[in-house]
Amino acid sequence: MKFEETYLNDNILDALYDMHFEEMTPIQERCIPEILDGYDVLGVAQTGTGKTAAYLLPILSQLDDGDYPKDAINCIIMSPTRELAQQIDQAMQGFGYYLDGVSSVAVYGGNDGNRYDQELKGMRLGADVLIATPGRLLSHQKVGNLDLSRCSFFVLDEADRMLDMGFIDDIMKIVKELPDSCQRIMFSATMPPKIRELAVTLLHNPVEVKIAVSKPAEKIHQSAYVCYDPQKLKIIHHIFKQGDLKRVIIFSGKKDKVKDITRSLRKMNINCDQMHSDLSQQERDEVMYRFKAGQTDVLVATDIVARGIDIDDIQTVINYDVPHDAEDYVHRIGRTARADRDGEAITFVSEADVYRFQQIEHFLGKEVEKVPLPEGLGEAPVYTKREKKRSNTRKHGRWHSKGDGKNTQSKPASAEKTKNSKPHRRRRPKKDGEAPSNKS
Repeated sequence: MKFEETYLNDNILDALYDMHFEEMTPIQERCIPEILDGYDVLGVAQTGTGKTAAYLLPILSQLDDGDYPKDAINCIIMSPTRELAQQIDQAMQGFGYYLDGVSSVAVYGGNDGNRYDQELKGMRLGADVLIATPGRLLSHQKVGNLDLSRCSFFVLDEADRMLDMGFIDDIMKIVKELPDSCQRIMFSATMPPKIRELAVTLLHNPVEVKIAVSKPAEKIHQSAYVCYDPQKLKIIHHIFKQGDLKRVIIFSGKKDKVKDITRSLRKMNINCDQMHSDLSQQERDEVMYRFKAGQTDVLVATDIVARGIDIDDIQTVINYDVPHDAEDYVHRIGRTARADRDGEAITFVSEADVYRFQQIEHFLGKEVEKVPLPEGLGEAPVYTKREKKRSNTRKHGRWHSKGDGKNTQSKPASAEKTKNSKPHRRRRPKKDGEAPSNKS
């Protein structure tokens, strides 16, 4: 489906034309019409599916078209990390290029006083769109810099990451300040029970759109070393000796381990940097600038870089440890083989991680190639295959089976009764004296 087939306004369509955006992704095709029609939306889709545009485009179109107060914050977009907030802000600048009357400000911590003053000025002037991390937004709210009483749109992006990072209580404090009339949109890459509970609390009779987690790109060559923890750095040293590897990301789930790996790599004279939550915003910006500019060959990072950061020319991803689930694995290795390039994904599987990696292989539907350890590193752990017992779950006399993994979309029970029968129709209040629309 093309963007021009929706009721996005001409200014938005002109910007999309300039950016060579024509066909919508599945998450955009399913969410944009529902947001334009005023429904709360719960979207389940992984990073890289185009979900930022799925909520930004209809909101910006309505702000440009509608009768919204100029001295109020009309839209709040919550992001779990500063990097994602910056990326959403950049997307906002592109999509809103022709929207002269729509302004935005990004609000996140780890900055100097000048940045804080800029944020304060933007909020007091009534920026239409406020893109923020929870902690920084709450700090402004506590000192009276923020009035959310007239907010029309609230977006919670990467809700599962918010949960992992302990931000849910902060989010609920912010939500309590929103008017009941505020349209609410929530996106998450996964849907664990606690996220489902949050959606029930946060959203009003939402349309639910779920895009099945896709398998990694075919251009990614996946392999694994089954090894003991002390052997991992020696394997990295061997890999780097085999070729002139550049544009590499090494992931670890713990920031202390990231620091240790970085120190060890520097002792090997490997040109590397580290990225984790202990760095200030200025330090993070400098690290990302150096890596994107090619001044750094290797970036050692926690999962802060696994989602929502666009770097197109990564050649190799190394999982120093096995991610907690298949979706995190897909997010990590999805940093490579972007923009139709080839890529390499290598995972170190310790003895304790064997079963977890087998669950990832089950999700992938194939066994990942196991590479023998380099000579001189000793024996490797045994990669024992665990057979999963087959069982059926019987509940209240009925057999239940898991979904088929296809894209699904469910609407609130009242949707079919209340929604205009014409698809993708945007309903907005008419301005005083406005003539009726000629659109049928």
